[in-house]
Amino acid sequence: MGVEEECTLHPMTDAIINLTAGAAGGVACVLSGQPFDTVKVKMQTFPSLYRGFLDCSLKTYRHDGLRGLYQGSVPALLANVAENAVLFACYGTCQQLTRRVFGLEKVSHLSDLQNALSGSLASVFSSLVLCPTELVKCRMQAVHEMRMVGKTSLASHISTWSVVRDILKTDGPQGLFQGMTSTWLREVPGYFLFFGGYEICRTLFTKPGQSKDELDAVPLLISGGVGGAAFWLAVYPIDSVKSRIQVLSMSGKQAGFIRTLLCIIRTEGVPALYCGLTPTVLRAFPSNGALFLAYEWTRRTLLNHTSTA
Repeated sequence: MGVEEECTLHPMTDAIINLTAGAAGGVACVLSGQPFDTVKVKMQTFPSLYRGFLDCSLKTYRHDGLRGLYQGSVPALLANVAENAVLFACYGTCQQLTRRVFGLEKVSHLSDLQNALSGSLASVFSSLVLCPTELVKCRMQAVHEMRMVGKTSLASHISTWSVVRDILKTDGPQGLFQGMTSTWLREVPGYFLFFGGYEICRTLFTKPGQSKDELDAVPLLISGGVGGAAFWLAVYPIDSVKSRIQVLSMSGKQAGFIRTLLCIIRTEGVPALYCGLTPTVLRAFPSNGALFLAYEWTRRTLLNHTSTA
């Protein structure tokens, strides 16, 4: 990625640039893909209520309008901005660590798989800021369905603070980390494929004598889309379990990851773990393409500004 450039920036300056560019990528990701994410969470948590992607989308729109499809946008923005800011800030540091472990002179000498390993390691830290914000987002997205089945007394149109306040009142500060294990189980292998798919695609698009950092918008969008699709296709069942735990915990403490997974398989079958996969894959290309494009362009702009300052 862009952090492989051989610049002489102070490590703190480079981390700030990566953090800022990652935050910009997070905003682009949410704005381009939030309605798909809302449908995904609803279908994952209540698969029996909807016949498919279109049915869920239309019912949500008829009941709540466009606002319903963007339910949870505020925590989603917080989640994605925080996650990607930390992820990309740590990614540069993890690349340096990986470089030292493998005895390489420069970050640019890392292979695509070594970059993927760096991304996977960085996700350990980004998950810590992602889990609480994603918990709030998922609850806001599925509150209508929870009311339908009589498992919450919260209003259909609730604010971010109302959800946070309810969590703190019921479970205390530790309640914000419900689904943490599931988040790590999804993020660590997922981001190996995410960064791996992105870097491999960028390598394929790079012409002889050209640097990856010279690629135009279209190759970056496609590479980001491939990385996002690889992420979700590999870890989607884990994400389904995480969504169940985080949403259904509104009505009481849930079983752990393994017990929830086995319960879904036993009572609903393996296909239930893949409910909502269609909107997720459809969302992966535009949202993750936008994420990487915003990240790379923001980073290049900041680097150029820094070098001329």
